[in-house]
Amino acid sequence: MASEKSYSITLSNNRTEKAAIDYLMAADPCLWNPTSESRKLILEQLDLPRSFSRAFDLVKVKEPLAAEAGLTVANIDSIDLVELKTTRKYLPAMPKGFFFGATQNEFDLAALLGDRYRFCFVCMHPDSLGYHLLTLEELEPLIRTKRTQYQINL
Repeated sequence: MASEKSYSITLSNNRTEKAAIDYLMAADPCLWNPTSESRKLILEQLDLPRSFSRAFDLVKVKEPLAAEAGLTVANIDSIDLVELKTTRKYLPAMPKGFFFGATQNEFDLAALLGDRYRFCFVCMHPDSLGYHLLTLEELEPLIRTKRTQYQINL
């Protein structure tokens, strides 16, 4: 059973991610927050299994779209998938110093899509507010340590 502390950490992380999404949507008109249904449609158009539906948080289009036009999957070639990683920690040399968790699914999807998948590192600290988009190829040389952790349900 989850402890009270782990529950409050999860709530805090969810608030940080929501603030990061709001920040990114205001900072870059090429980023869109897809619905659950549009995630499924995007994966279908990319001929990928639905098991990847939680392996990305946002989509990035090549050219800004008017809000009233909305995001469609009509031109799937113009859509990149973006996985969000957020922190409130002060990081003056961002993304250096970033600590984050990632799933095997995220790494698998990044490997499958190459340049069409980005990890987006967002720092929400007021003194180092910013973000960096990195492909898996750009991320790998920056990784200092990586370990596997199993999460098991019985």
